Amino acid sequence: MKQDNTAIDELLTAQQQQILHDWLAEVSATGRSTGSTTGVTSEGEALELLKALHDGFRADGDAARFDDAAAWARTRAALEDLSKSRAAKGAGAGETSHFVLSLKKPLFARLQQRLAADPARLVAIVWTVSTLVDAMAQFTANTYQRSREEVISRQQQELLELSTPVVKLWDGVLAVPMIGTLDSARTQLVMETLLQRIVETGSELAIIDITGVPTVDTLVAQHLLKTVTAIRLMGADCIISGVRPQIAQTIVHLGIDLQGITTKSSLADALALALRKVGYTVTRSKA
Repeated sequence: MKQDNTAIDELLTAQQQQILHDWLAEVSATGRSTGSTTGVTSEGEALELLKALHDGFRADGDAARFDDAAAWARTRAALEDLSKSRAAKGAGAGETSHFVLSLKKPLFARLQQRLAADPARLVAIVWTVSTLVDAMAQFTANTYQRSREEVISRQQQELLELSTPVVKLWDGVLAVPMIGTLDSARTQLVMETLLQRIVETGSELAIIDITGVPTVDTLVAQHLLKTVTAIRLMGADCIISGVRPQIAQTIVHLGIDLQGITTKSSLADALALALRKVGYTVTRSKA
């Protein structure tokens, strides 16, 4: 084992509880922790991280290779759990990094007490500890960022799915109310979901309602045409509803060819036509 690692291993073996106490006191004294990350939870997180750090030194880990050395695997795992847990509680990346960086002061103080008679060795060990703790803080910041990006990506996907529901209006008739701007990702999701529902329900006709689409340009029209083509390849037909006067003028000005595609100005008109196409007749009962 490296000489520096041996000294830190001995320190953590002899004074783990004192260092833990001083660490939590330092975090509390700076006033940067929040109610969601203090108390028992923080003590448990700190103790687990301190034990993982101790294991790394016992395994003779190199402080300069914290990100990939096997000796620090448990420490990295503990930091990932710490970052994800605090991100879920609403703590910022700065708070999590500060929590880790606060470990420096109690370690430096205890090392100074033990090695006061050997300044050269003290400086070398302090540099090792400082390098390692800095790498740990950077690792937590990176992990926190990845965790937040994963949450945002998952939420975007969920919102995308919620914004493109496939509704069964009648036996053999499906509808997709489109709301917001159409892009490649949304079109692909609509196409996949709608085709799957056509297979599951055996529907003969699908209505794509664009009442909630603010504008239609060449790209949007191409997306709609691709969706209609895919529906027809599945043996079903398609009606596009919600074609307002402004959208109709835009389509004409852009020279977009919608020949062969049935369009209606409202979802009600599209539903009435769809029912006739699938063989239903709707009549009003008399009082």
